Amino acid sequence: MKKLIDLDNWNRKEHFLFFSTFEEPFFGVTVKVDCTTAYKKAKEKGISFFLYYLYSALKTANEVENFRYRIIENKPYEFPTVNASPTINRPDGTFGFAYMDYFEDENQFYEKALAEIEKVKNTNSLLPAVSGENVIHFSAIPWLDFTSISHARSFSHPDSCPKISFGRMTENRASEKKEMPVSIHVHHGLMDGYQVGLFIDKFQELLNAE
Repeated sequence: MKKLIDLDNWNRKEHFLFFSTFEEPFFGVTVKVDCTTAYKKAKEKGISFFLYYLYSALKTANEVENFRYRIIENKPYEFPTVNASPTINRPDGTFGFAYMDYFEDENQFYEKALAEIEKVKNTNSLLPAVSGENVIHFSAIPWLDFTSISHARSFSHPDSCPKISFGRMTENRASEKKEMPVSIHVHHGLMDGYQVGLFIDKFQELLNAE
């Protein structure tokens, strides 16, 4: 169950109140991550690289507390767990939104995620059957080695879910390392660059894990 944050005793009270008045309270950054080891591990395990790094990113989001904060009816809440709502590309060039629960067990996550991917690929529906506030909006854009990205948003619709996008993996000829751009957009009332930096550091640690 989500927990209401005690605003008066929250060290982010002033930040929350300040940025919540903005028409666009989100800020975003794009960084390159080293995915040399992660790509190798995914191939060794016989799973898609997409699901491998998606699981790592979702695990990281659950470990960085601020990524579990959401704003509901103008009040800040903390969820015990956040799940994934990624875009799934279809063979006809369109995409659909999926919903994937987070499981600490990596293999259980892959099993459920693969079933969800097949379901989305075999429908014409855009929206998933299940969603909610406690999701991270993920998207993969494997055709572009982007250096920045923006998102379509309805400013009249309340939204405080982080948005994380992954780009095309390329090989750095100088270092012979595989790299991938990662874009992170978050609500400034709920976190700052410090927490985004924590996310990137923890995410990179998981990508480097042997």
